[in-house]
Amino acid sequence: MPTKYVVIGAGRQGVAAAYDLAVFGRADEILLLDIDSQAAASAAARLNALLGREVAGSASVDAGDIRAVRPYLDGAAGCVSSVHFTFNLAITRLAIEQRVNLVDFGGNTGVVRQQLALDHDARAAGISVIPDCGMGPGLNISLGTYVMALVEEPREVLIWDGGLPQDPQPPWNYACAFALGGLTNEYDGDAFFLRDGKVTPVPAFSGYELLDFPEPIGRLEAFVTSGGLSTAPWTFEGRLQRLENKTLRYPGHVAQFKTFADLGLLSLEPIQVGAQQVVPRDVFHALLGPQIQREEFKDVCVMRVTGAAVREGARPRPPSNWWTATTRRPASPRCSG
Repeated sequence: MPTKYVVIGAGRQGVAAAYDLAVFGRADEILLLDIDSQAAASAAARLNALLGREVAGSASVDAGDIRAVRPYLDGAAGCVSSVHFTFNLAITRLAIEQRVNLVDFGGNTGVVRQQLALDHDARAAGISVIPDCGMGPGLNISLGTYVMALVEEPREVLIWDGGLPQDPQPPWNYACAFALGGLTNEYDGDAFFLRDGKVTPVPAFSGYELLDFPEPIGRLEAFVTSGGLSTAPWTFEGRLQRLENKTLRYPGHVAQFKTFADLGLLSLEPIQVGAQQVVPRDVFHALLGPQIQREEFKDVCVMRVTGAAVREGARPRPPSNWWTATTRRPASPRCSG
C-alpha cells in the first residue's frame, strides 16, 4: 500500500520535514498544505527537484479551517504540523478522528498539556501524537536525556541552544527563520526549571551569562526564554535537582529585546491609541518582521548540554563529574534555526 504523508505548513521547517520523510520515511506521496497556494506549490516543486522524483504535491488550505483540512488526511500514514502552535490542538483532535499519526513543532507548553490530555483518545484510535519536536523544545531535551543516560544517577542537566545567522548583519545580528509569533512567544512570560528538585518559574530575559564556543561561533550570550523545556521539568521532578535551558544569541540581543519587552511591546493586551485599540505585539511584529525575516540566508544551530551526576553515593569532585555534549549543525536546504 502506498505511503502518504501530509505536512501542514509549507515554510522552511515544513519543507525540511517533508524532505526527511521522502528520504527516510519511504514516502510514495507527500502533500504540502498551506494557506498560500504559491508557497505550497513552490515547496512541492523544490522537493521534487531535490529528490529527483515526483513525490510531492500541494494544495491551498487554511489550517484554521479544520473541516477543509480533514479530507486531505484520508489514507495518510502520518501528518506533520509545522504551523503556529495555536493550530495544534485542533489538528491533534482531527488526527485522532482520522486515525493519523501526528508530530508537531510545538512551542507552547499550555497547548501541549491540552494535547497530552487527549492521550486516552489517541490510544483508542491506535495512533501516536508527539508534540514539541522542534529544536527547542525537542532536540534539546532529547540531547539532555541522552546525557542523563550516560551515568547511573544524574543530578543536574543544563542546556543552551539557539538558531543564529552565519553572517549576522547589524543592527540586529539576528534573523528569524520561523513565524515571528513563535519568537515573541518565547520572549514573554516565565520558563519552568527544576531548582533544588522543585519546578520553579523563572522570568524570561533573566539569568544572563556569556559563553564561549569554538570559532567561527565565538562568544554568545545566554538568557532564559519560556517554553524551551516543555513538560520535562515535571517529568524529571524527583529525579533531577536542577534542569535549566537558555537561549543563545550574539552579544547585544538581550539589551535590544528586553528593552522592547520592558516597554510593553510584547503585550497581547489591547491599548488605546487615539481612536483605535491596538495590540502592542501586533505592532511590534509589523515593525520588526521586515527587519529580521529573510527569504534566503544561511543559519547555524548551536546546542550545548552539560550535566552532573552522583557517583558511588556521593557527589564526585569537579571537574570529573561533568560531561558535555555539544552540537553545531550548519544549515542546509533541509534545516532552519
